[in-house]
Order: sequence, then structure tokens, then C-alpha cells
Amino acid sequence: MSDAPRDPAQPPAYGQQPPQPPAYGQQPPQPPAYGQQPPAYGQQPPAYGQPYGTPAYPAAAPAYGAPPATKTNTLAVVSLISSLVGFFVIPFLGSITGIITGHMSLSQIKRTGEQGRGLGLAGTIVGWVGLVLAIIGTIILVAWLNWFAVNAGTILSN
Repeated sequence: MSDAPRDPAQPPAYGQQPPQPPAYGQQPPQPPAYGQQPPAYGQQPPAYGQPYGTPAYPAAAPAYGAPPATKTNTLAVVSLISSLVGFFVIPFLGSITGIITGHMSLSQIKRTGEQGRGLGLAGTIVGWVGLVLAIIGTIILVAWLNWFAVNAGTILSN
């Protein structure tokens, strides 16, 4: 008989037992890694996870670890959210809250080095813009009500 590896799709030669599938829950035997010799006849293969012919050295420690994740300043997030609420829902209260928390977050970020400077800056800017627009809108509303009160008699008498 030859020592050449046989094709698993071919039936076994005359007089040989067919290969048995592994028992339930057991892994099938793995061929040796490329370039490695299988164990000699009668010898046990290496332990699970141990490649053929390599000594059991401990794993090397990684040279560099991932940098720790820096957190985002909470006041910066609160500033942006409250400024947007002030812009769309509650004009004065939301804008003032966004301005105050935005300035507080920017000073904390400068002191601690946290992330979120853009959020704090956006919250502060949107808060100021919302406050200015709310003031302009209030001035226009008061002026219109004044004009309407003065001219209401003239408009209704025609």
C-alpha cells in the first residue's frame, strides 16, 4: 500500500475499515497545519489548541493598548437639547437654559479635557440666536398689537 493521502470521497481500499464519523459532541480530527508533520505512528497528537512542533510559550502581552474612551460632557448635551427646545417649543426658558448650560459646559470642558466642545458651542449659539429671535418676535407682536389697538376703530367703521 502507498503512503499517499487518499481522497476522502473515494471508498476505502479492500480490507480497510471505512473512517468513522466522530461521536456526538466531539470535533473531527484536524489535519496538521501547513508545513507541519503529523505525529509518528503510536504517538499522541498535541493538546487542543497547541500546533504541531511548537513549544508552549505564554502569549506575548500587547505592546500598546487602546486609549481609554473619553466621555462627552453632559452639560454640553443638555445645552444643545434645551436650546433646540427653546428654538422650537418654549422660546425664552429653553434658550436661557441652553445659554447658561452651554457656557458652563465650555468652562468644564476647558478645565477637564472632556469631549463635547462642539455640542456646547452649538448649544450656546443656538440659545443666543433663539433668544434674539424671541425678543425680536416679542417686539414685533407688541408693535402690531399697539397698531391694531390704535387703528381698530378706523378699520371696523369702514
